[in-house]
Amino acid sequence: MISLKINGLEEKVAVSTITELLAERGIDPKARFLAVAVNGTVVRRAEWSGIALTAGDAVEIVRPFQGG
Repeated sequence: MISLKINGLEEKVAVSTITELLAERGIDPKARFLAVAVNGTVVRRAEWSGIALTAGDAVEIVRPFQGG
């Protein structure tokens, strides 16, 4: 397990890539309008499975929500 800061909250997770992190959180990586940044840098969708997450990384997951 590694400790990541995900959307501002410290969490311990058992993942090694962005794709695995999204799957663990129940987020479809093919969903439209989904963006991910690691340590302040937006990561292209095509690179999500190849980016290794390490302890202490700050990950921001941005997606639209329904509602009004």
